[in-house]
Amino acid sequence: MSAVADRTRWFLVALHVALAVVSPLFTIVGFEGEPGNPVVAVLAGSAIAALQLRHSLAAARGERPRGWPWTLLALAVLVYLPIVWFTWDWAVMQYFMIASAAMLLRGWWAAVVIAAPVLGTVAAGIMEGVAEGVSAGQTTFRTLYWVIGLTTAAVALAGSVRLARVAGELHAARTKLAELAIRRERMRVSRDLHDLLGQSLSAVSLKGDLALRLLPTDAAAAQAEIESLTAVARDALRDTHAVTRDERTVSLPTELDGAAALLSAAGVDARVAADLPGLTPPVASVLAWAVREGVTNLLRHSEPRTCAITARRHRGRVRLEIINDGVRAEAGTGAGTGLAGLAARAEVLAGTVSARATPDHRFVLVIDVPEEAA
Repeated sequence: MSAVADRTRWFLVALHVALAVVSPLFTIVGFEGEPGNPVVAVLAGSAIAALQLRHSLAAARGERPRGWPWTLLALAVLVYLPIVWFTWDWAVMQYFMIASAAMLLRGWWAAVVIAAPVLGTVAAGIMEGVAEGVSAGQTTFRTLYWVIGLTTAAVALAGSVRLARVAGELHAARTKLAELAIRRERMRVSRDLHDLLGQSLSAVSLKGDLALRLLPTDAAAAQAEIESLTAVARDALRDTHAVTRDERTVSLPTELDGAAALLSAAGVDARVAADLPGLTPPVASVLAWAVREGVTNLLRHSEPRTCAITARRHRGRVRLEIINDGVRAEAGTGAGTGLAGLAARAEVLAGTVSARATPDHRFVLVIDVPEEAA
């Protein structure tokens, strides 16, 4: 049980106990007449409080307790039967009947059972005032006193139950929001690590292979590749730390230059034509992630000889295309983790991502986003 549920439960218990002692106390001291049997008053009051608390706790959970028609009937007996002996001292217990009716009954039944105690109290007050020869003013005051007391206590009971239910719903909503925030953060970290480390690890692999090929014939060039490899590894480590703090940003020009250099190192004839000044930061960021993901995928899933990266503006939208050849026959065209993450980034800006393999073994990745997306 959550702390919120525990606190609201004890709040309801305290309120019910406070209201349940009123009639037994009136009965014992004889507030409206002769004192009554204290044992009967305490036992009946305790049973009423227990039944009402059962109804209230269930209503606070948005449900009705098992066997509620019988417990409601038992409550009615315990409320009205002692009135025969305890008269007005016990009449205030009717607020439990009103509150339970509001919690358990529906439609006309609820209206009738709620109104009956109030109207009955009014009728009894008037009849007693007439029988005792009390003035109309005194009769009216006394009747209003009892009616206001009944309705106020009944509203307090029903309102406290509603308050407890709303508090529980609010706590559940806040818990759900916290869980969603954690899930979104996990997805962000997973997506950013995939997108960042995918290209870095591809570069490490390429430069390592190149260094191994150069080592027997050109040790100086091999050493340069190894030094470049360590620089890529350091950048990857720095990017990983930035991802955990949500501080990693990408630049479209930087990603384009890096993609050209990486493709060149892999022996791919790269053509880059994506000079688009004046892009908003969100659009430039999505395109930068697209370049990184697209180049990583083509190096991982293809044996490319040529690659074209182009971007252009058209009718208020920006369209980036990455086309490469050398697609392996076994390579799938479905969206993997990287493309799914890229699609999620584009969707935030009302953009789209499409990827397809052509019959001539080319792979086409297209990202289309509104130019003024914020």
